[in-house]
Amino acid sequence: MATKLPESPRIGMVSLGCPKNLVDSERILTKLRSDGYAMSPDYQGADIVLVNTCGFLDSAKEESLEAIGEAIAENGRVIVTGCMGKEAEVIRARFPNVLAVTGAHQYEEVVGAVHEAAPMPPSPFVNLVPDAGLKLTPRHYSYLKISEGCNHRCAFCIIPSLRGDLVSRRPDAILREAEKLVEAGTKELLVISQDTSAYGVDIRKEPRMWKGEQIVPHMTDLARELGKIAPWVRLHYVYPYPHVDQVIPLMAEGLILPYLDIPFQHAAPNVLRRMRRPANEAKVLERLRGWRAIAPDITIRSTFVVGFPGETEADFQYLLDWLDEAQLDRVGAFRFEPVEGATANLLPDPVPEEVKEERYARVMEKTAAISAAKLQAKVGRTLEVIIDEVGEDGATGRSQADAPEIDGEVFLRDAGHLTQGDIVQVEIEDADEHDLYGVPLAR
Repeated sequence: MATKLPESPRIGMVSLGCPKNLVDSERILTKLRSDGYAMSPDYQGADIVLVNTCGFLDSAKEESLEAIGEAIAENGRVIVTGCMGKEAEVIRARFPNVLAVTGAHQYEEVVGAVHEAAPMPPSPFVNLVPDAGLKLTPRHYSYLKISEGCNHRCAFCIIPSLRGDLVSRRPDAILREAEKLVEAGTKELLVISQDTSAYGVDIRKEPRMWKGEQIVPHMTDLARELGKIAPWVRLHYVYPYPHVDQVIPLMAEGLILPYLDIPFQHAAPNVLRRMRRPANEAKVLERLRGWRAIAPDITIRSTFVVGFPGETEADFQYLLDWLDEAQLDRVGAFRFEPVEGATANLLPDPVPEEVKEERYARVMEKTAAISAAKLQAKVGRTLEVIIDEVGEDGATGRSQADAPEIDGEVFLRDAGHLTQGDIVQVEIEDADEHDLYGVPLAR
């Protein structure tokens, strides 16, 4: 008689917040899958629901609390993890029947809580995990986390209190993970951390062997090696330290994508000082010109905060003028929002909400116009595009200038023959403020 295997408990996951949280969710699910647990795509089929929370802004906390409430209402057996785990008493006060609360990147604790709440039935027939682990992104792109925590103490941010100081991963471990991801079908690696350009600062004297060579734990060395592994490598969350200049030639060589995600946050020196951010904005403009001279197609994306305490109209106008000169390709903006525990909350001269809204609208109008002009200049060019979705006739993809979820897209006609993950040459026919439109060239 055939052996009937016991059914494994099924785990559901709600993952909120940034890509770093997404990577945490993937690691948790991978470990649980390797322990024999099954995955559930919905509340009804899950024995346990994990909610990986975000606690960066008050609005994100409220979204996390709403997600916990929904999971409890739909399923009832909920374990909470992630950044908001630091506020376990808040979560338990509102939802006293949550099974457990753990903090950010506390993988062992959350897995242990699952084992306790839904023990695996004993069985020798387990281990159903692919080498690349379980993913919450499409097969053709993957986030690759290279470090945890941050050494900065920006006035508006509580990440160090949530995730601690910088802890870099070993370079050989990162490269091994990248290799497994590419073997499993990944075409684009999205390198993430709280501060990618600080990678290796804590382990700089600990080189590791990889493929018979010593690899120094440094952003430039790591980027070079990753470029040998994956077709596309994209760098996120890069602070403009001087050594960032060293990665621009790698872009010109085609080893990594000509794309940098740099969180400038503001340009006015007075505001940057209040934020506890580097305030040499003129030097940044000079470096941007230098980068573009080496890699003319480089895309610079950034985020800015408007309405920070003490921001005057003159400060804001300085930002607008700086943006005119910087001509950044992709820009996101946020209205300043007090976050519990951030030192910015103690600063004088808060900006009224209606002024924040007005400034937000002006900065978005300015950056949309810059983006529209830059995209219009690409009409008539041939660009390399990675395909994200394919329909009966058309397809949607992204150029090298577009990160998934946050930047624009390329909409293709006559593209039903393509498949997800293809990297193709596309003739650009039209553009709007955010997206491009084109047709794939014959292979």
